[in-house]
This record gives sequence, structure tokens and C-alpha cells, in this order.
Amino acid sequence: MSEGTHFEITAGSSQQLGANYDGEGVNFALFSAHAERVELCLFDESSQHEIARLTLPEFTHEVWHGYVPGLKPGALYGYRVHGPYDPENGHRFNRNKLLIDPYTRELAGNIEWNEAHFAYDLLHEDKDLTFDTRDSTPFMPKCQVIDPNEFEWQDNNRPNIAWPNAVIYETHVKGFTQLNSALPEALRGTYEGMGHKATIDYIKSLGITSVELLPVHWFPNHQHLLDKGLKNFWGYNSIGFFAPTPRYYGPRGIQGFRDMVRAFHDAGIEVILDVVYNHTAEGNELGPTLSFKGIDNFSYYRTLPDQHRYYINDTGTGNTVNTSHPRVLQMVIDSLRYWAKSMHIDGFRFDLGTILGRKPEGFDQRGGFFDAMMQDPVLSKLKLIGEPWDIGPGGYQVGGFPPGWAEWNDKYRDTVREYWKGDNVSNDFAARLLGSGDLYDQCGRRPWASVNFITAHDGFTLNDLVSYNEKHNQENGEDNNDGHNDNRSYNYGAEGATEDEGINAVRERQKRNFLATLFFSHGTPMLLAGDEFGRSQLGNNNGYCQDSEISWVHWDNLPASAEALRKFTRHVIRLRAEQLLLRRENWRDGMEIKWFNAGGGFQQEEQWEEGSTLGVYIGRPDLQTEEGIWHDMLVLINPFEGTQCRSASRSSAKAAGC
Repeated sequence: MSEGTHFEITAGSSQQLGANYDGEGVNFALFSAHAERVELCLFDESSQHEIARLTLPEFTHEVWHGYVPGLKPGALYGYRVHGPYDPENGHRFNRNKLLIDPYTRELAGNIEWNEAHFAYDLLHEDKDLTFDTRDSTPFMPKCQVIDPNEFEWQDNNRPNIAWPNAVIYETHVKGFTQLNSALPEALRGTYEGMGHKATIDYIKSLGITSVELLPVHWFPNHQHLLDKGLKNFWGYNSIGFFAPTPRYYGPRGIQGFRDMVRAFHDAGIEVILDVVYNHTAEGNELGPTLSFKGIDNFSYYRTLPDQHRYYINDTGTGNTVNTSHPRVLQMVIDSLRYWAKSMHIDGFRFDLGTILGRKPEGFDQRGGFFDAMMQDPVLSKLKLIGEPWDIGPGGYQVGGFPPGWAEWNDKYRDTVREYWKGDNVSNDFAARLLGSGDLYDQCGRRPWASVNFITAHDGFTLNDLVSYNEKHNQENGEDNNDGHNDNRSYNYGAEGATEDEGINAVRERQKRNFLATLFFSHGTPMLLAGDEFGRSQLGNNNGYCQDSEISWVHWDNLPASAEALRKFTRHVIRLRAEQLLLRRENWRDGMEIKWFNAGGGFQQEEQWEEGSTLGVYIGRPDLQTEEGIWHDMLVLINPFEGTQCRSASRSSAKAAGC
């Protein structure tokens, strides 16, 4: 094909990365510090036939750019990037591989896995040191130009929920809606189903203020999962940080996502996205070349200092995004700002968030990413939640994120589970109940910085936490070797579902103990969707590959105990909303706290090591006396059937309750 067939290309601008339509044509700009040439490939509507190949004519400040007059929204494109294939020095350019634009707002089609995706000879002994000439174009999705003015928001109802009032509900677009008979069948499993009145009315009825969605950035399925008849369900495998995954599209396509957000806002509910900027779907040195690896591998990824052929793997997924590079950091910030401004998202939860604060020498809470976030006039005002760990050196940073951030507090999860199982952790439990001040009362941080949770998508559901001693992940196809082994769970006498009324009674009591603890604790509560009525995953604690009824929320034919538990959940959430004593805003608010022992006297220092039955008095004399508003309260907590006994074993714990 002759270069430039049917199309002209001019210099354009390097100022705005991606493909940007201005009403008369499209400007293309791609960062690559080490490329020698960049070709823009245009495709017809079928996405199968290349209709033009244009060399981006200018290179300014490490950005390749060009402008195509007359090109309109809907145009399909991809890149070929020329440069050295020199893995030992960190370069993996291969002009035979069609590449996804990191800034594309939409992708058409899916990845059809093929050997052509790999830039090296799969059969060679030193695989990734070889060079492969097969063309990956037929097997790649195509980037699509969008019109930024196509959708009129008319959304002036951003809820802006104050952090102390927030109640987060973690869920999955498809998992939450796929089996909901209250939704039109065509909308089940879609953004529009998530934004349907039946969905929103239900979530609103619980007292939820903020919905947190598992990843919706564009992600492929893993080949090894497809080979086993499974799929990537959770979505922690992003490759398109600006594009929503179309697997949840309904009749209105990408507009359905915006409709969903607007519907939640109209109901006064925030939308928070779980985002994955720590790694990509390209894996390690033996992974496919889909985007970043072929655009500028050495800039986008962290490589071993003395062996640039290999990646630093602080994520456990094969690669680590290099946010120390200013252009890579810019991409992350630009992506977040796009979702905040163009999609009206209210906050973000950062998967393996410690990665984003890493410099070559380690984690730094004053690193470039955190500085950029807190100085940004848009992003600094949103809800920012870190998952404060990764698997690299010094990766566990609970309590270590900077002011302005909230964090998933796994110490809360583990301690509360241990306490209600009958382990003697009363001292630590007391700290978690009152907001984990040992972790967060510093640098002016507030109690809401602790995102408290008992369960999350990763691990047992609440029902399974009190129904299984062991994980049951056989359906994942890994011989039950995947998923956590340290669950701090207990089945109370039977593994899984049982008809034993005594066991079921204890389990129901335990669920209420966990829920009451969660919503009576200071900090920000996060509820896993379905826990409010006892959803089960049949003991599977790693449903990442279960796009099936194992992971989907079941709504129909629930037992009477489910509705009773849901009623209880609504009650404790409502109490939290009504009572300031349950949602502390400030460590220095004059709150009076007194601890009592099982005998009714004040808890003595040595008694913290003797048992777990506790009483806590919480008072705020300064609160104005209003009808129904408490200015003090007493909470009695006993994880044993009778009075606590230091020698009580796990098997005898009967969860007497709050």
C-alpha cells in the first residue's frame, strides 16, 4: 500500500496526547522517547482492512504527532512504532505489531489471541531475544476516534458526600445485575442495568452513599483462562486506561455508562471506580506486545537496573508501570482527570496503590504521583482510596499514605474476624473499633482515612466467612491452590450449607455481629454487595475467573433469613447516619471514651491480655440535646456464649454479640 492513500497528514500539535477531533479533523499525538518512526494505520468500518498508513511527520518533546484533515469521529486506527529491538537494553520495538493508543477513548473489537501477538520467536531457546515478523493486525482491536461533544451531561447533581457520612458499597457491574429479574432482560449485565431505577432504588434503600465498581477500564481475557473455559471476571488486567470495557455495554453503548453515572447522581449516590494503574495486560518479557511494550517499553515499565531485559515485578503480575517517568505519570493523571471530568466519576480506589508511590529507591508518600494528585484542582477534591500494599520491598504501607487519602485497612478486617472467632485480640480490636488512631491519627488525618471492611471481592463473602473453614476454589481449575489460605473463618460445626438449626442460628448471629461492628466502628465502612442478605460463593474465595453464578448475585428464591438480615443491615446503617457518635469526624472533638471489663468495672491495663469481653462508653457532652440524638452511649461486646473465659477455644466461641 502506498503511504498516505486518500489522506493527507500535516504537522499538527504535540500538546494533547491521543486522537482529538476538533470539528474539522483529528490530531494524533503519541509519546515515545526511543522510537525512530511512528506510523498511523487507518482502517475501514469493518476494522479488517487497512485503508491508509501515514507516518507521523513531527517529533516534539518526545511526542510524535500529526493532523489528518477531514477525518471524523468513528474512524478506526492503531499504531506501528519503529525502533530498536534490543531487549537487553530495555527496548522491544517491533513494527509488525499493531499497537493500542494509550489514550484511546474507545476500542472496537476484542483481542483474538494468536502467536502473532508476541514480538519474538516462540520456539527459540532464548525466546524474547529473537525478532518475530508476523503481523498482529488481524487479531487486534482497533482504537476509535470519539466526538467529545457528542454527549450533553446536564448533570449538576454531584452528591459530594462528606467523608464522615460515606457508606461504600463494593460491587461489580455484571455480577450485580446479571440475575436481577427486576431488570429488563436486555439490560442485565450492563451499565444501563446498573443505572436502572430498580437497581438504584434498592441500593438507596440500604442507606448507601457511594457505589464502588470493580474495574471498568478496557481489559482482555487471559488466554490461559479461555483455554479452561473461564474468563477474566474482576477485570484487574487493564490495557486501555481511558476506554470503558464494552463487555458491559447495553443498547446505548458508551452513553449507557454516562447514563448510569447520571442516574446515581440524581439519587444522591456517588460513583467510585476501582482502577488498576500498577500493571498492564502485557505481562513479563514473555508476554504479548499490545501497546506500551511496543511503544516505548523502557519508559513505560520498570526494568531491573542491571538487566533491562527483565521487569521489576512488584505487582506479582509480570510487570510494573513506571510512574517515575514524567510522561507515564502524566498518562495516569490525564486518565483520572478524563474519568472525573468527562465521565463525572466521584472518586477512585487504587489497586496495589503502593506501586504508584514507588521511586527507584522505594515507596515515598511524598513522591511524584501523590504530589501531582494533591496539587490537581480536580482530582484533589475527589475521594481517593489506596490499597496500601504491593509485593515489593517495603510494600506494606497501611497508615503510610499521605494526608488527604483514605486506605483499605486490612488490619481492621483481620482483627475483627479474629475477635469474633474467639481469638484474644481485645487490645487491637479496641483500636480498630475506634478508627485505628494508631495508624491514622497523624499529619492531621481524620478517622475516615480508615476504610473498614470485613469482606471484599477478594476473599470470602460474609456468609462464607461463617460457613467454611477452608476455601473451595476447585471450579477455578487450579486444584484449589489459588486464593488466600489465611481466611480467619470458622464454620461452627459443618463445612458449607447445613440444615442444622443450631449451627445456622450461630451463623446468623455472627453475621449480625460483623455488620454491627462494621457500622458502629469509627472510620469509613465498606459493605460487599450481597452481604446484607447473606450471599454465598459456595466457599470460593477467589472468584476472579468466575463469570458465572458463583460470582453473580442471586436475587430470587432467597430464604426468610435473607430478608431478616437485610432488614438488620438497613437498621444499623440508619443508626450510623442518625448518630454522630458512630461516625466520628475528628480525633480532637472532645469525645470521651471509657472501657469496661466483663465484671462492669473499668478495664485495667493487665486485663487487656486476659479476655475479650468489652464494654465501651462513648460520650460527647458538647452535642446539643435533640430528640433522637445521642450524646452518649454504651456498647457491650461479647464474643462468647456466656461471660468470657480466657481459655475459651475457637470451637466453643458462640458469638453472643453486641
